Amino acid sequence: PAPGGALSQAVKAGETIYLAGQVGFDPHTMQVVSTDFDEQARQAFKNLLSVAEAAGGSDRDIVKLNAYLTDVNMFPRFNAIMSEYFSPPYPARATLGIAALPQGAVIEIEAIMVL
Repeated sequence: PAPGGALSQAVKAGETIYLAGQVGFDPHTMQVVSTDFDEQARQAFKNLLSVAEAAGGSDRDIVKLNAYLTDVNMFPRFNAIMSEYFSPPYPARATLGIAALPQGAVIEIEAIMVL
């Protein structure tokens, strides 16, 4: 999805690329794909990986993820879904519980990639 504010989808500094946080928005409608956590998480990963590819990288180049969940009870689901998009060795990661995200999003994922 196009960024909804004063930000870049990715910024390159040397060989490191900082990927902006992605939520489960459909890139065509700019609305969350569903109220379902799993569907939003999968779309957020798809969006993140699309930005990574546009910046010249892939899932294998991502070294760090930060995930923000509006319900920390979804942590096991997040782990399971993440394993659909990444394989060992997994990126380093922090997962935080937060109060809210824009437009009913329940998850946001940002990353650091090294090319």
